[in-house]
Amino acid sequence: MNTANPLLSNVFCADPYGIEYEGRLYVYGTNDNQQYKLVGDGGKNTYELIKSIVCFSTDDLVNWTYHGYIDVEAAASFIISSWAPAIVSRREADGLTHFYMYFSNNGCGIGLLTSTNPLGPWTSPLDKPLIETGMKGIEDVSNPFGPGVCIDDKGDAWLSFGGGITKKGTELYPGTARLVKLGKDMISLASSFVEIKAPYFFEASDLNFINGTYVFSYNNSWVERKEWPYSAPLPPACSMACLVSKTPLIADSWEYKNHYFLNPGEQGLNYSNNHTHLAKYMNQWYILYHTLTLQENTNSNGGFRSICMDKADVDEASVTINLCRGSRKGLSPLKCFNPYEKIPASTIFTSADVSYENEKFGSGQIAVKSDDCGAWILVKNIDFNKDAREFLLELKGKGEVHLRVDKISSESISKAEVSSCDYEEVSLKLSASLDGLHDLYFIFSDKELYLRSWKAN
Repeated sequence: MNTANPLLSNVFCADPYGIEYEGRLYVYGTNDNQQYKLVGDGGKNTYELIKSIVCFSTDDLVNWTYHGYIDVEAAASFIISSWAPAIVSRREADGLTHFYMYFSNNGCGIGLLTSTNPLGPWTSPLDKPLIETGMKGIEDVSNPFGPGVCIDDKGDAWLSFGGGITKKGTELYPGTARLVKLGKDMISLASSFVEIKAPYFFEASDLNFINGTYVFSYNNSWVERKEWPYSAPLPPACSMACLVSKTPLIADSWEYKNHYFLNPGEQGLNYSNNHTHLAKYMNQWYILYHTLTLQENTNSNGGFRSICMDKADVDEASVTINLCRGSRKGLSPLKCFNPYEKIPASTIFTSADVSYENEKFGSGQIAVKSDDCGAWILVKNIDFNKDAREFLLELKGKGEVHLRVDKISSESISKAEVSSCDYEEVSLKLSASLDGLHDLYFIFSDKELYLRSWKAN
């Protein structure tokens, strides 16, 4: 698989949310990989074993650094499981940027983690969920989960959520989409709950603030469409749609706009549940979503998902999200990759037969581990503008790591040999300098070889 989608080629994850910070785009998602490791190819992704959230980032949109997973259960012992994170950041009075991550506590509510760094450490400021089933004002919301969050131009924060159907609900109007204003501390509620009258609402809410307007988007249900009282086109089953409002706490102010993303199965991918986030990075809008594409490379049919990303067509002037398309190809590089600084080995375009060491947040520097002879990683669009003559690799294990340029079938330009139980820096000398723009393969000769970082000189 030599395409930009999915973003991680060896980690099942879903329900994406993205945030820009200091020139990088950080993406967080449900750790389907945790369930997959526990149930294997023959098991089903029923989600209840997932108690962690993955994180990865990029600055070029093709090479992604996998940062591992947040152990949500360790940080918030009250949880049942953790799904579908939504995250915002804000500079606070202490001069630090604070990150606020809201996540589904199973289908029973919404938990909260905070940090002053996108990579943690993450802690729970509450000893209970922020939102819980049966709370006053949402007694009829059976599944208060699937959060979306945004901060408006006044610095006020808003949280959306919901799922299921109320006793008075109908297929057209299930009646469980909700919005609430967050307190100034971001860990309390500052308003009553407001219903958003979202047609065929199902789950996976998202919030954005665009050009003075609040945009609530959601996944609509699989049910047959028997009613449609709007002039906008009827949304297909399990597609993503949105409503807009200038006054979010006035329920009647929410106006249905349109649907903007079809189910992946309608786009030549695979049918699955649907969950998107609209993220703005470097002044361009993108749509993050998940598919079952990565599962095609396994013997599983259990519903293990993977996160993808493509450009979104957002007209900010009219606050319109035009129909977006998902793809297997994905995005082109935003810029060239710089090899002359120490690169974490978990920065990868795509790979085969590799996993990770120290992938739990806080357990040490993450490293790539070969799971089979001939395992490899690929880093794309590298600009060797200083005529590289040497590579320095941090390695441990026993075997060789070969470097190949542009094609995996090409001859190795150099190799590193290692036989060590601890990491050591190994030098790869090149017989001829490497210059220009290239893709680079690191190929592992044996199992249980570990690559922690690399750098060109």
